[in-house]
Formats: sequence, C-alpha cells, structure tokens
Amino acid sequence: MPVQIRLADLLDIAVVTFLVYQLLMLIRGTRAVQLVMGLAVLFVAYAVSRMLGLYTLQWILGYMGLVIPIALLVLFQPELRRMLEQLGRGGPLALAISPGLLDRQATIRLVNDVARAARILSLRKFGALVVLERRTGLGDFIETGIPVDAVVTVQLLISLFFPNSPLHDGAVIIRGNRVVAAGCLLPLSENPSISKTLGTRHRAAIGITEETDAVAVVVSEETGTISLAKEGELRRGLSEEELKVELLDLIAGGQRPLLRSWAR
Repeated sequence: MPVQIRLADLLDIAVVTFLVYQLLMLIRGTRAVQLVMGLAVLFVAYAVSRMLGLYTLQWILGYMGLVIPIALLVLFQPELRRMLEQLGRGGPLALAISPGLLDRQATIRLVNDVARAARILSLRKFGALVVLERRTGLGDFIETGIPVDAVVTVQLLISLFFPNSPLHDGAVIIRGNRVVAAGCLLPLSENPSISKTLGTRHRAAIGITEETDAVAVVVSEETGTISLAKEGELRRGLSEEELKVELLDLIAGGQRPLLRSWAR
C-alpha cells in the first residue's frame, strides 16, 4: 500500500525542524552545549548496556532517566527563558504592549546625542555603558539603579559617566528619549567564546542583549574604543558616524534614505 504524505505532515515536519533549529541556535556558544553532549554520552551508555546485558548499569541509568527531565528544566532555565522571551518579542501581542515609538526627528536627535556623547567619552577615556530599551521592557534592571527621568542630552550622559561620580560604574538605561535610571546592574554574559580581554562593561553589554532585544553602547575606559552590542554580539572600534548608522537602523527600523541625507 503506497504511503500518502499529507500537507499537514509536511507542515508538522517543518515546524518541528524550525523549533529544533531555534533551540540549537539558542544554546550555541553557551554552557548548554556541554550539557547536551553529556546527555548524549548517557544515552549511548544506556543503549550499549542494553545491548551487552549490563543490567546493573542499565538499572542505574534507567533511574537517572526519571530525574533528567527535572534537571533539564533547572539547567536550561536561562535558555528556556530566552526562547520564550524571543517568541513573545516577535508576536503581535508584543507589538501591542511595546512602548510608543519616537517620531523621526526625536529618533535622529536621540541617536545624534548618544553617538556624540560616546565620541567625547572616548576621547577622554571615560568608561561608559548606555543601554537603549526597545520592545522588551527593562523594568527589572531599572529598579537596580538610581532614578533619573531626564531627557537625553550629550551633557547629561557625559556627567553621568564622569570618573569617581556615584553613578559612573553602572549602566545608564534609556527608554524613548529619556534617561530613566543610572548606575544599573546588568547580567554578565557567560558565553565561553568571549575574548578574555573584555572587561565587565563589555560582558554586561553582551549579557543584556542576550536576554533582551536592547542595544548597548560601550566606551572602554582603557582604550577609549566605542563598541555596540546587539543580540549577544559585540562590534568594536566604531566611529561616531558608524555608531549613528547602526543605532538609527536598529531604533528606527532602517530608514536608509533618511539616514543618507541626515549623515550628509
């Protein structure tokens, strides 16, 4: 009897393939890779014990199989949370509850002020970490800092990161065109592939962009290098104009014609 493949079967295979691919992309470059390899070793050992009749080993591994599902929920908690956040971030509900977007002129002014402040901080080698909130709310991280609630200006950003000031070491979080808090604590990235030369600021910038869709601008205190973190990746050595291009694309959705005329 010939096997009939329905359209629903193809759709089912496509959905499962997509979910497995997304899961692999989420754990790529994290400690979860080693955990998956360890589980694979246990599975192979269980299969071999059944083939060779190693009943004691089979009994031990069988009982471990009862505990592994609960252990997976605990061990993969960061990856599962990130996956659910990404699903909610891309859905229609996220669009409905996301903060109001800035208009064109306000976006250009915000990007201009952040990029200019980064250049000045870079020339003076003042360490800085500026996080721009997008659709994912950063309320939990805002609560760890000091409320500011002021319109973003070049002068304000420079003063917040002035050496030895009370708010110098933390992150500044921007919502819309306002600095909502300064001195905020951010999660550090645990990606083992990150260069050992990167300090706490850069690891915090990568960490916040791994857990949310925020964008982070970092100025190195040692070298004055300007970097931009997004989606868990860090681009270093940016100029003021390059930073403007990147930020405008990320915040305004990539308005290329406007960007070219504005940059000129």
